[in-house]
Amino acid sequence: MDKKTVRAAFQASLPVMAAVTALLRFLPFLVFPGGRKRPQIITYLGTVLPYSVMAMLVIYCLKNVSLIAAPHGIPELLAIAAVVGLHLWKKNTLLSIFGGTALYMILVQAVFA
Repeated sequence: MDKKTVRAAFQASLPVMAAVTALLRFLPFLVFPGGRKRPQIITYLGTVLPYSVMAMLVIYCLKNVSLIAAPHGIPELLAIAAVVGLHLWKKNTLLSIFGGTALYMILVQAVFA
């Protein structure tokens, strides 16, 4: 495919992606209006899923870490410890994520390069 065809396909798909995103954002408000009680399973999933998703993300991020080859997962473990420590100390999710990410990038690119 040439560049014009790819560009046209991309531009045509943008409104579709925007509409689907808007629909998914508004769907909970349409299905469960203000005064209507949510089903118990939805409430349960709302309490359980955030922790499950975070656990899956941690596992996904650590799936290719080799404990046998250098640097033996040390940057990852230090970054995880920094995230946990920052979160326990400041109780700020963004600070924890950005601090751990910054530390990891410094360790990987400067210390263990």
